[in-house]
Amino acid sequence: MPEFSALLTALIVPLNLCVALVVTGAVVALVRWRRTGLLLAAVGVAWMLAWSLPATSLWLGGALEQRYPYLPAPEMPRADAIVVLGGNTANNRANWFEPYDRHTAAARIDRAAELFDAGRAPLVVLSGGALEGTVSEAQGMAHSLRQMGVPESALVLENASRNTYENAALTQDALARRGIGSVLLVTSALHMPRAMAAFGKQGVTAIAAPGRPQIVPPPDRRLAVWLPDYRTLDASRSIIKEYAGLLVYWLRGWV
Repeated sequence: MPEFSALLTALIVPLNLCVALVVTGAVVALVRWRRTGLLLAAVGVAWMLAWSLPATSLWLGGALEQRYPYLPAPEMPRADAIVVLGGNTANNRANWFEPYDRHTAAARIDRAAELFDAGRAPLVVLSGGALEGTVSEAQGMAHSLRQMGVPESALVLENASRNTYENAALTQDALARRGIGSVLLVTSALHMPRAMAAFGKQGVTAIAAPGRPQIVPPPDRRLAVWLPDYRTLDASRSIIKEYAGLLVYWLRGWV
């Protein structure tokens, strides 16, 4: 059964909700209530247009990203371990509003490797189960970190979690078994508020170590923040997912 937060996110993704409300509005208008139908259709179109504006992402996404400021690895405090959560945001693009560029893309494991190389912690705990197939996200991240020079002896894998709540609960078990106290928590800046709340609920002493913010104006300053943009509309689902996730986690007592 799909997670309720995932279902909620799918329902309110701008394009999905727009289509649903326009179709529902058309049916309602044809059956009897013309004004109600037109209102439903207008709300759907307005929802989609609002999320197609870069200004909306900069405001609502930026509010989440700025909760925990980014610091270079050498400036981060030391901890007993680095915890890395599986997943990516906007395909790890350096900037939300620009096309994907593999030369500038930065994955969460890149941040973990920087922290490890800077001597911020002696262990790296990788959390993430297999969303498809048999290879877990933790195993995939471990493979990449080995290629970056992180020794096998420094890696601890949590292979069963499927969401942020399970990341926190199962990682807490792994930390307790090893007597690990404080951790540097690595995830995207957008995901960090929910991750920190979930880990805090589990009693983990976590220090936020987010990746660089992605929802920022491009360096060339040519972004028209009040004009609809398809790339912005497509990526907005990540912001919506975080707000929906925070709501559902709060209702379930997970944060």
